[in-house]
Amino acid sequence: MMMLGVSAIGQGLLYGLLGVGLFLTFRILDFPDMTVEGTFPFGAAVAVAAITHGVSPLLATLLAGLAGMLAGLTTGLLATKGHMPMLLAGILVMTGLFSINLRIMGRANLSLLNQANLFKYLHFGPEFNSVIIGAGSAIVIVGVLIVFLNTQRGQAFIAAGDNPNMAQSLGINPDNQQILGLMVGNGLIGLAGGLVAQNNGYADVNMGIGVIVIGLAAIIIGEVVFGDLTLSQRLIAVVLGSIIYRFILLLVLALGFNPDDLKLVSAVILALAIMVPQLDARLKLKKTLKKGSVR
Repeated sequence: MMMLGVSAIGQGLLYGLLGVGLFLTFRILDFPDMTVEGTFPFGAAVAVAAITHGVSPLLATLLAGLAGMLAGLTTGLLATKGHMPMLLAGILVMTGLFSINLRIMGRANLSLLNQANLFKYLHFGPEFNSVIIGAGSAIVIVGVLIVFLNTQRGQAFIAAGDNPNMAQSLGINPDNQQILGLMVGNGLIGLAGGLVAQNNGYADVNMGIGVIVIGLAAIIIGEVVFGDLTLSQRLIAVVLGSIIYRFILLLVLALGFNPDDLKLVSAVILALAIMVPQLDARLKLKKTLKKGSVR
C-alpha cells in the first residue's frame, strides 16, 4: 500500500506539470485551449521516437517540450492572426496532431522496452524515481514561472489575460502575449507528455484523451482545497492538487471501482470540485465546519 501511495505522488507530480501548463492558458489567459489533448501525446511521441533513434533521454525530453511549444504557436497564430474562435483553433491543431503523432511513431503505440530513459538513470525503484524526477521538474519549472510572472514582462502577460483592452491601452500587444502563453503552456504539457511516456515505458496515440480533465481537476482541486492564494501560491497549489487528485483515484480503485470507469470518475470529481464553491456560498459550509470545530 505504501508503494501505491508513493506511485500516486510521483504520478501527481508528473501530471502536475500538465496542470501548470493548462493554468497559464485556462486561468491567466482565459483561453479554453483544446490543443492539450493533442500536445500531450505529441510530446510523448517525440520523446519516445527520439530515444528509440538513439537520442539521449534528456535531449529527447527537451525536444518533447519544444514540440509542445510548436503546437501552442500554431494554435496561437490561428486564433490571433487567423482570427479563428479559440475553441476551433485548438480543436483543429489537436485533430491534426493525431495524424502527426502516427507519422512520428510509425504506429499507434511505441514501446521503450530495453531502451534507456530518464527514470532508469536513478536506482531508487520505479516509484521513488518518478517522485524524485517529478519533484525536481516541478520545483524548477514552478520556480522559473514565479520569477517570470513577477517581472515586467510577466506582469504584462497577466494584464493581457485579465483585461486585453486595458493592456492594449498601456502599449501591450494582447495577441503576442496570448501566443507566448500558448507556447509556454503547451511546451510544459509536451514536456509532461514526454516524462509520463518515459515513466510508463511507452507512447500511445490515444494517451491524450481526457488529459484536459486531469489538468483542470488539478487546478480546481488546488483552488478549492487551499482557498484564496496569491498567483505564485496558486501555481504550487496546482501541483499539490494534482497529487490530491491521484490519491482520490487511488481511493476510488480501493473501493472496488473498475479501472475502465476512471475517465467517468475523473469527470464526476471535476464536476463536484467546480460545484463546491457554489455549494459553499449557498450553504455556508466553511462557517458551519468552523463552528463545529470550535465546539
